Amino acid sequence: MDTTELHRRLGELRPKLHRYCARVMGSVIDGEDVVQDALAKAIAAYDESVPFRNLDGWVFRIAHNCALDLLRRRARYSDAPEKELEMLAEPRDVVTDHSTTATSMRTFMRLPVIQRSSVILTDVLGYTVREVGDILDASVPAVKSALHRGRTRLRELAEAPDDDPLPELTPHERARLTAYVAHFNAREFGALRDMLAEEVHLELVNHLRLDGSNQVGSNYFSSYDRLVDWHLRIGFVDRRPAILVFDPDQPTAAPRYFVLVEWSGDSVIAIRDFYFARYAIQGAEVVTIRDD
Repeated sequence: MDTTELHRRLGELRPKLHRYCARVMGSVIDGEDVVQDALAKAIAAYDESVPFRNLDGWVFRIAHNCALDLLRRRARYSDAPEKELEMLAEPRDVVTDHSTTATSMRTFMRLPVIQRSSVILTDVLGYTVREVGDILDASVPAVKSALHRGRTRLRELAEAPDDDPLPELTPHERARLTAYVAHFNAREFGALRDMLAEEVHLELVNHLRLDGSNQVGSNYFSSYDRLVDWHLRIGFVDRRPAILVFDPDQPTAAPRYFVLVEWSGDSVIAIRDFYFARYAIQGAEVVTIRDD
């Protein structure tokens, strides 16, 4: 398989890989970070002279290790308990429960990683216990144990009330995002260009990157000006402030994708637009803020 075919295969695998990474990380946004890291490592490590028996399993294993690395780094800089990264090995009977496919990502995050990964790979993505063991570098008994414990704990968590408060924007955050969205919806792209910092960075996820206000201002906004199938509203994606993009012909439908905007004061320093990565919003916790 040459590199052209490799890139094609990885492109096809990307949405499925994101479903796994997002649930392991507890966020569709962090999940995309892991996907990008994993795919870059897979491309760098690939040797077309070596035949692959299971490309998908190899890439998932790279992604799993990337996720573990990120979780370990977070644990070093937080009060996260060490048991977050424990690997359990006690064999138990398996009780299949496909209701886990609808489990929220924040709920998955309350499981140790081996349980979380085993349940996601088996119940959400449909891999066999042996395939999961190959991806996680774990024995079949260890995976069976993790599945049993993870499924049991998820059922317990599903019955417990969610006491976490809903996210809120500060008045300043809301004013900035409201102004940005209002200018966008009115197609006042000149006003939006004035909001860009000189060193602004744009990432069109799964497509391209641009740097600098000239590049972003002339290319990004011009592309949106040629489109008519969007209407923006402010909200949250996995409890992070976001811009939600709707189909104007279906205003009551779910958002199609989202955009993240990073600020320094009142200037936009980064835009992360998921137009070309619409798979990322699937399974996210989305909250839309009502227009005043």
